[in-house]
Amino acid sequence: MANSPLALLDDIHGVISVIGSMNADYTVTTERLPGPGETVNGGPLQILPGGKSGNQAAAAARIGATVRMFGAVGSDTNADFLLSQLADAGVDVSHVRRVLGPSGTTVITVDSSGENTIVYSPGSNAQVTVDYAESMRDALTSSSVLGLCLESPIDTVTAAARMCHDAGVKVLLNNSPFTPTIPAELIAVSDVLLVNEHEMVQLLGVDEPEDDDWNGFDWAYALERMREYGFEQAIITLGGDGSVVLDATAAEPVTRIAPVRVDAVDTTGCGDSFMGTVLAGLASGFSLHDAARLASYVSAYAATGYGAQASYGTSAQIRTAFA
Repeated sequence: MANSPLALLDDIHGVISVIGSMNADYTVTTERLPGPGETVNGGPLQILPGGKSGNQAAAAARIGATVRMFGAVGSDTNADFLLSQLADAGVDVSHVRRVLGPSGTTVITVDSSGENTIVYSPGSNAQVTVDYAESMRDALTSSSVLGLCLESPIDTVTAAARMCHDAGVKVLLNNSPFTPTIPAELIAVSDVLLVNEHEMVQLLGVDEPEDDDWNGFDWAYALERMREYGFEQAIITLGGDGSVVLDATAAEPVTRIAPVRVDAVDTTGCGDSFMGTVLAGLASGFSLHDAARLASYVSAYAATGYGAQASYGTSAQIRTAFA
């Protein structure tokens, strides 16, 4: 294991701030996903903890990072459920605000091959305001890395990125749910971008390769376009084909990360577990390349269980699974 990325699990440390969404995931499994206007039979309804930011925080905490969660839950029963699940994962939820109304929710359908469709209702996540972020400045900025996604109001995301950037905290931005127009101010105060391959081509205005052949894709050109867009460092996830690290500051600016093969049962939250692991790696002083290598294993483990946070493994569980 000495040369395996799994050995990096022994070195996870550091403090992470994550500001953003927490959702109750209403999840049903089906043989296949329904088409427009179609009804299909599904299995029992499960209510599972989720939300992209909550997932990312849980994934990082489960492998040993110190994680503080910032955001808002509602006044419904889902609020206590979401906070208790994050706390069980080892996340500090003492800074989360409670507001009137429903907590964030998603409705998820998962088919027999592990693919999914997701509908998101922001609920309390829409009330994660700039004023709230400002009130949490000291706690937010006393970390090594800040994790952001776009399930919260963009003004709040930008304000949190700005205050952490100004305090010397590394900012990792996940452009998901995808927007083709990231505000210039947010780009300027973010250090690393994490997107999937489809998001990357839309963002940079490049063509996807024929037959989904990412081996022949011009990644050096993608890095050039990424730098023009405003990012010196980025990770592009490729689903079952692994990921690519674009790092203009590294001796090898383009690095392909091989996928970790598993029998997937549910891919819900796998991208978030990848992001959470990269956050943990950066907080621990890892290179972007090493953080992505480790994230391949952590996210592959998540695909072997149902749900998002419910499928995330501890360091010991992940080591055992891939021993």
